Amino acid sequence: MYQERPSRLAGAVVWTNTPSAAPDTVPVLPDGCMDLLWREGRLLVAGPDTRAHVPEGPPVTWVGIRLFPGTAPALLGVPAHELRDRRVELADLWAASEVRRLTDRVAAAVHPAVALEELALERAAPPDRALRRLVAALAAGRAVAETADELGLGARQLHRRSLSAFGYGPKTLARILRLQRALALARQGVPYPDTADRAGYADQAHLSRDVREFTGLTLGALLR
Repeated sequence: MYQERPSRLAGAVVWTNTPSAAPDTVPVLPDGCMDLLWREGRLLVAGPDTRAHVPEGPPVTWVGIRLFPGTAPALLGVPAHELRDRRVELADLWAASEVRRLTDRVAAAVHPAVALEELALERAAPPDRALRRLVAALAAGRAVAETADELGLGARQLHRRSLSAFGYGPKTLARILRLQRALALARQGVPYPDTADRAGYADQAHLSRDVREFTGLTLGALLR
């Protein structure tokens, strides 16, 4: 069963996923975020996805904090593009002795989710206001070029900063956030043609192509 709550860290979400009586493998979809994870005594990092990730192995309990888009690299000390479409051990990024200490700390906690959140709070850097404005604008469907002009960023500078912060360029980020808008509408029961129009697609066929590219599924199969 999946549960989540807002984190005390601005824009982040704390979540847990425990095996159900009738487990079903649900793909993790691209959302512009990176996660700090806890699984069976291990600390891991989920990098930014450009395609659906299907968890492997038997069902186990996962705990995570999903960090607001663009904020994880400052916390982890690693550019996002180095972790694109990857799941890695935290010990691959930080000193082994430090990760052992943090692993023992989370393992000893009554609620690992709370301990994981406190770890993130301690390590988080002050928010980059320009990047947050970029995410907010693209999530609302604003054009990349228009948003870059408002932020006073040239195309090359914006692309370079986006690679480091999000793992991919601003146009890919915009497409992923548009997909998330569409899925939210479709899950509310909005007809597919209206979903495509309201989310900013040219038509339903355009929506279908993006869903297939990013998830490997049709929209109907994904929602089922």
